[in-house]
Amino acid sequence: MCDAANLAVGDTVLEIGPGTGILTREILLRGAQVIALEADRRAIASLEETFANEIQSGQLVIHHHDARKLDLEQFGLQNQQFKVVANIPYYISGLLFRHCLESLIQPTDLVFLVQKEVAQRIARDTKESILSMSVKVFGDPSYICTVKRGHFTPPPAVDSAIVAIHNINKDRLRTISTEQFFTMLHAAFGQKRKQIASNLRPLFSKEVVVDQLTKMGIVSTIRAEDLSIEQFIALINNLTE
Repeated sequence: MCDAANLAVGDTVLEIGPGTGILTREILLRGAQVIALEADRRAIASLEETFANEIQSGQLVIHHHDARKLDLEQFGLQNQQFKVVANIPYYISGLLFRHCLESLIQPTDLVFLVQKEVAQRIARDTKESILSMSVKVFGDPSYICTVKRGHFTPPPAVDSAIVAIHNINKDRLRTISTEQFFTMLHAAFGQKRKQIASNLRPLFSKEVVVDQLTKMGIVSTIRAEDLSIEQFIALINNLTE
C-alpha cells in the first residue's frame, strides 16, 4: 500500500482507522508525517503506547474521530498536499471514496484496501458503473493487487484488493458543477439495461440526446456503461451548454 502511494520522506499521510498500527508503522518508517483518525478509544490508547516517540516528535498525530463523519477541512490538511492511505471498514468504503474525492480539500493520491469486487468495479471492469464513473471523474484508478482472505485473522468471507487513485483533481469538472455531473450520472444509470437516451428522458428529450450522441460520432443506442468518462462529460457539456 505504501509503494502504491509512492510515499516519500516528508509526505503528509491521512490514515483512516489505524487499528493496531501495522500500516501506521510502515508509513512512519517511510518518513511520512501521519494524521491518524481512529474511532475506538481502546485502539488509541494502544497506539499512544506503541508510538509514544513518534507522537512526541510530532511525526504522528492521532484524532479520536468517526470516519463516517469525515471532513478533511478539520485536520489542518492543505489541498493537493497530502495522501490518503488506509485499510478502511468495508461497509463504508463508498462513503469514504466520496468524502475523500469530492471534498473541497483533495489528496493527490488515495490508496485503500477494499473488497476485491469493489476494486474490480472501479479499476478493472470493461463496463462502467456509477461507482467507477464517480471515481474516474476525479482521478485515475488502478488495481494494485489481490489480498486473499487467508491473510487476515479471522479470515473474512471475501477476498480483498488494494486500489490506488492517482492524479486526483477536479479538472474534468471545470465546465460543469459536481451537482450537474452526479445528477446526470444517476439518471444515466437509472435503469441499467436501457439506452442512455431513454434514461436521460426526465432531463432531456430523447431526440436531443440522440442528436448530440450522433454529432459526437457515438451510436445513438448506446448504454451509459459503454461510455468512457471523457465521452460522458462531453455529452453533459453538449447537453447543458
